[in-house]
Amino acid sequence: MATEAGAFKLHLGIDVGSTTVKVAVLDEDDQIVYSVYRRHHADVRATVLEVLQEAAAQFPDKEVTVAITGSGGLLLSQWLGIEFVQEVIASKTAVETFIPKTDVAIELGGEDAKIIYFDNGIEQRMNGTCAGGTGAFIDQMAALLDTDATGLNELAQHHTVLYPIASRCGVFAKTDVQPLLNEGAKKEDIAASIFQSVVTQTISGLACGRPIRGHVAFLGGPLQYLPELRKRFYETLELDDEHIIVPDNAHLFVASGCALAGSEAKAELLSDVVERLENLGDVQGSEVVRLPPLFKDEADYREFKQRHDSEKVRRADLSAYEGAAFLGIDAGSTTFKSALIGEDGSLLWSSYVNNKGDVLGCAKRAVAELYQQLPVDESGKPKVNIAHVTVTGYGEALLLEALRVDSGEIETVAHLRGSQEMLPGVEFILDIGGQDMKCLRVKDGVIDHIMLNEACSSGCGSFIESFASGLNLDVSEFAQSAIKAENPVDLGSRCTVFMNSRVKQAQKEGATVGDIAAGLALSVIKNALFKVIKIRDPHEVGTKVIVQGGTFLNDAVLRAFEQLAETNAVRPDIAGNMGAYGAALLARDRAHAKEAALGVPAQTTMLGLDALRALEPTHRNVRCKACSNHCLLTINDFGIDEETGKHRRFITGNRCEKGAGLAEEAAKVPNLFEYKTHRLFDHYQPLSKEEATRSTVGIPRALNMYENYPFWFTFFTKLGFRVELSDPSTKKTYEAGIESMPSESVCYPAKLSHGHIMNLLEKDIDFIWMPCAKYERQEDETAGNHFNCPIVMSYSEALKLNVDALNETDIQFLNPFVPYHMKDKLKERLYVELVEKHPELMGSGPAPTQAEIDAAVDAAWAEDEQLHEDIHNKGMETLKWIEEHGVHGIVLAGRPYHDDPEINHAIPELLTSFGLAVFTEDSIAHLGQVERPLRAVDQWMYHTRLYRAAKVVTQRDDLDLIQLNSFGCGLDAVTTDQVQEILEGSGKIYTVLKIDEVSNLGAARIRVRSLLAALKDQSDERAEQNAIEGGCPVCGIDADKLEADVAAREAVINAKTGAREAEAGAVVAAEISNGKGNTCSCGTIDEHDGPHIREAESTAFPKVQFTQEMKDAGYTILCPQMAPIHFDLLVPIFRSNGYNLELLPAVDHGAVDAGLKYVNNDICYPSILVTGQIMEAVTSGRYDTDKLAVIITQTGGGCRATNYISLIRKALKAAGLGHIPVISLAFKKLDESNPGFKVTATMLYNAIFALFYGDLLMQCLYRTRPYEIEKGAAEQLFDYWMEKCKLQIAEGEKFGRYKKTVRAIVDDFDNLPLQGEGTKPRVGVVGEILVKFHPTANNQVVDVIEAEGCEAVVPGLVDFFLFGIAGSIFQQEGVGKSKKGAMGAKAGLAAIAKLRKPMNDALAKSTRFEPPTDIFELASYAEEILSLCNSMGEGWLLTAEMCELIRNGAPNIVCAQPFACLPNHVVGKAVIKELRRRYKGTNIVAVDYDPGASEVNQLNRIKLMISVAKANLAEELKAEQQHSEEGSTTEFHTESEVETTRA
Repeated sequence: MATEAGAFKLHLGIDVGSTTVKVAVLDEDDQIVYSVYRRHHADVRATVLEVLQEAAAQFPDKEVTVAITGSGGLLLSQWLGIEFVQEVIASKTAVETFIPKTDVAIELGGEDAKIIYFDNGIEQRMNGTCAGGTGAFIDQMAALLDTDATGLNELAQHHTVLYPIASRCGVFAKTDVQPLLNEGAKKEDIAASIFQSVVTQTISGLACGRPIRGHVAFLGGPLQYLPELRKRFYETLELDDEHIIVPDNAHLFVASGCALAGSEAKAELLSDVVERLENLGDVQGSEVVRLPPLFKDEADYREFKQRHDSEKVRRADLSAYEGAAFLGIDAGSTTFKSALIGEDGSLLWSSYVNNKGDVLGCAKRAVAELYQQLPVDESGKPKVNIAHVTVTGYGEALLLEALRVDSGEIETVAHLRGSQEMLPGVEFILDIGGQDMKCLRVKDGVIDHIMLNEACSSGCGSFIESFASGLNLDVSEFAQSAIKAENPVDLGSRCTVFMNSRVKQAQKEGATVGDIAAGLALSVIKNALFKVIKIRDPHEVGTKVIVQGGTFLNDAVLRAFEQLAETNAVRPDIAGNMGAYGAALLARDRAHAKEAALGVPAQTTMLGLDALRALEPTHRNVRCKACSNHCLLTINDFGIDEETGKHRRFITGNRCEKGAGLAEEAAKVPNLFEYKTHRLFDHYQPLSKEEATRSTVGIPRALNMYENYPFWFTFFTKLGFRVELSDPSTKKTYEAGIESMPSESVCYPAKLSHGHIMNLLEKDIDFIWMPCAKYERQEDETAGNHFNCPIVMSYSEALKLNVDALNETDIQFLNPFVPYHMKDKLKERLYVELVEKHPELMGSGPAPTQAEIDAAVDAAWAEDEQLHEDIHNKGMETLKWIEEHGVHGIVLAGRPYHDDPEINHAIPELLTSFGLAVFTEDSIAHLGQVERPLRAVDQWMYHTRLYRAAKVVTQRDDLDLIQLNSFGCGLDAVTTDQVQEILEGSGKIYTVLKIDEVSNLGAARIRVRSLLAALKDQSDERAEQNAIEGGCPVCGIDADKLEADVAAREAVINAKTGAREAEAGAVVAAEISNGKGNTCSCGTIDEHDGPHIREAESTAFPKVQFTQEMKDAGYTILCPQMAPIHFDLLVPIFRSNGYNLELLPAVDHGAVDAGLKYVNNDICYPSILVTGQIMEAVTSGRYDTDKLAVIITQTGGGCRATNYISLIRKALKAAGLGHIPVISLAFKKLDESNPGFKVTATMLYNAIFALFYGDLLMQCLYRTRPYEIEKGAAEQLFDYWMEKCKLQIAEGEKFGRYKKTVRAIVDDFDNLPLQGEGTKPRVGVVGEILVKFHPTANNQVVDVIEAEGCEAVVPGLVDFFLFGIAGSIFQQEGVGKSKKGAMGAKAGLAAIAKLRKPMNDALAKSTRFEPPTDIFELASYAEEILSLCNSMGEGWLLTAEMCELIRNGAPNIVCAQPFACLPNHVVGKAVIKELRRRYKGTNIVAVDYDPGASEVNQLNRIKLMISVAKANLAEELKAEQQHSEEGSTTEFHTESEVETTRA
């Protein structure tokens, strides 16, 4: 659209997004006179050139100001020398110009989502580590429904029901949408549900605790073009017409704002800009790392092709075949495969099609096509008789019912059967399908170990497919380009969306499509090997390897596998069809077994051609009323069955089998989850209002109340309070709290607690009680500690600070820290916290006395013990029951709160529907004792239970364990590996189910059935062993009888397998009970060690000590780099004391890769870096590994840092270097002994000086470098003093010399020539200790801040140690620390303060620097906001540092944490809202760091914060000029100084 513009200047804005390029040209009246909106299909440079050429042709002789914005605009602005405008600033400018009454703007782009609040200054939110819920996500989902975004919108208009769909992650959403499609849900409903999930994601992921109110504007392409998506927003936010703003050209908003914001730039002709762009040539960016090519040369590729072209399955011609044939169907998640084989196993016919979301329709077409191809004789009779049909895959249950297929089988078994035919003796099968990845380890023909991708399909086939289509290529072209690529891009191996961002980054830097395709192939395999299979050593895969699944038809993926696994694999020519081929072979086996049993030829029961064509199922939705879950069921009705005269139905959507009408079997099997819920909550009857003599207390049914509710109920009831419990959790509970969640990556149990508080506020109560407890009671005296996890400990702090409704009510929220594990101290504490602090809540009569509180605690303590005794007894009773009934038991092990049906998604009911008894971990943990030391540091009480429960399982044949793991649970990155080691060490199979807000049980079902199949195989093998090894000592073996018994058993199994799951479970249980305690024909029972008892391996992990001899022999001790300035100063201390310590270099990219290879993929970034540095060094060949040791710090607190040592030991063992000793450097007793390593008092004294110097030099450098006149002068001075300080420390520092040195350092930096001091915004950096100080971990954040024209302020390291020491003082009452410890801490702090004084004095005298704030003053800042008992991770110090920065003129802060760092959810992200409320002008961005996180995204968010900082500073300076006579206004005032602080 173009109009003739006058002679004045025009303003052009270019917005380069992740999927589109937008151009807007504005005239002097801010009207759009020209615009373009175009998809760039990843070729950013060419598209920008194209649209600029068009604009230049439109305005050939006009001078235009040009500015660029968007995620892809940064590099172009640098290359072309045009102004870059931060995206949110562009949005802000446009909103303020065009729609000024906006309070909140919601903007969705291709890969980013933003919310900007305008009602109180400007505050912006931008998606951090996840692109779930953005335009790209909508495109991905549309492709699943075989349409595009517009088609999705049209479908959504006609919806009737909404299904819950995850949008936190596109991959999870697929996992939700696919089964809905496979099970026949209507596309209209799915489309609307996808839009609803986008809304939920945007609100929960971005609002992070700040409600969306007032006039709301909707911006960006998806919201402009998808009215149905907007409608879901209107309904969710309850907006009326008056408050909805949908501007014209919403998709051009950012481009228009960019044009306005850049209107002061130099005007030039557009042809000049085009010329510069044309002359760029092949400029490459530098962020993305490049890898060696997949093939060295053409010959290399030819050899590869020849080898794989020979791997063909036996075939025969269907038209010439006569006799019985067997059909296998694999109804996969995204594709439909079928294979027909003859008697000799040769393949007669096969089909492989994309199911496009319609499994049944696809099956009907494929089977009809087969029927039409079957040969007939002259009389028209078929020559081929289909004897048996077996179905496997996602759609198995649907097709068994719909097509009357003969039998079903779990996918893993079908794949194994196909592979054994193709490669006898196969040891390893890797199958990468559309959205699942399966890896089977096979030992002696039996599945020994099953690994499936955990609820995440990053790097599966559908991911590559959607990627290729995004680049306008089909998969085969994509693969071809990868094979020829010369510089593949390293895309990491984390999450799909992270890879997406990396890919976009690479494209913007000019990488070719081939480089990206090759990088993707490598990524997919890295993901499979390191993340799913967790392989450390490539040789673990063995030599007989089969790869299958459609993804491996891509040569690039296959080559990547062979390169990374260092082995040649076999890829059958029907790689995508192996499931169906295996199912066909199983169909043949079953037909033969049936014929042998019945003596007549087998004939399939599958529908014939006519019946197939007539099959027209109907769908309807109903709510199941069988239990409190009220699942939404989809009923597929296939009409009346001619043979039986009954309705054939298939019911889905039910979490258990009740809704499907299979409750009978399940009802008989014990489910201890059900028992425990009843015992925890329903067991207690609160006092009526009349009976209660005091007020009413509300208790949320969340987190540790699943452990402690009986205690608190009894305590309050005994005192005469009425106790009101929040209602059981539902999806609505989650939605009720969504606006107040400060962190999008915290676990689901924590998110639910927000809803429980909202629920209590609707009840008639006086106060809410949700105390914090650092320790749970210790159950195992041999465990290292008994912490609660950081979330369970003090998440109530996050609730107090973020649930706004708490400020709008008279209901008080009490969450004091209590020493829950110490009875006597608990009595004292509760008297103070309740009676002394809150007499108003004690009711009308006299307040309780200390004696009454004591009696109530005694009664509650006894009730708590009774609860545990009851659960133990129930466990014993259930064990006895399964022995008597020959039933198999599953210990569903997690945390107490996994008992919540909304959190466990009725997995216990799923298990009982398989005929399995379900135990909780605490019902049997008391029966086991692990041998110590374990490899992991056993520091959390709930996890100690897990380890003991796992030990019990290893000692019994009739029990197996499935671990529940909440997504984002940082601790489980440590505990899942330890549980796995305990189980697999004794030959048990380990299964973990990842759960979060998504309640799709498809993946859980596959895992459970795979576990059952593997157990059945194992017990078959055992039964055969027992039969071979000789029989009963009383009588001889009756061989005929044995054979008949085995045959009968096989017939039973063959008949049952793939039938209803309940029966399959019963088969396994019977099998296993047959294996042990067999009764011989003569009546003798061979009991071994009693029923079901088995030998278990010890769980102890030998720790290698560092001895005096090793020290004397000069062993090299490798130390990972954690804080470059400080660690460099500490090294000389160790060297001068005879330790050959070597500090590893600041991390490079290789260390991150090495770390990912050796640690659990969910572990935090610091663990990856530390382990990676060490592993890269020890495997580099630079060191003699027989004269090598490693040193690592250990904090001994409740965060994962204490477990770094166990991760390093695990990695060393995995690399075959378990003999290398790992030295723990800790100031607490942590079950570590290294006789050859001692830290003396002198070393400690020197270390204090080293840390002082580190803090001082860091402060001086960062303060002066941004203003130096001569570039490099500050760095030069810093280097000079670093060397000098190192020398002095090596000699042993003296107090007198130290005094002189600090004065000289400060003088030197004071006299360094600077210009413009104080004119740049000051930006603070706080956060998790390693991420804060380590430049690789924080992506060089200090350099970024300085490059953006700001000054970085990083609080020192000494305060972290002081914070640790001060813990004993501040945790006396709340945690129960001793008085003696507090006195010692005070003395220690006083001594350090005395040593620090000369440095503080020198800084105080300086004109440029200020001394660090005293630790007690810092504590006083934090105490106004949260309790000083928050000591895990950086604890209250993190909050205090942010307060200190704001008070001292650095209100702009980067709060850096590893992705899913648990303590930071509370002390970092959760306090930001309160800081903004207290301190006007606070400008904080919380950035998650992770190896896969997109640096572009991090950079954008930091730049955004900085652009707000610059605007604030400019306003301040302006105000200062205006009010210069009234004195300075830069000082920060807390609102609490103006009004009283919140209680």
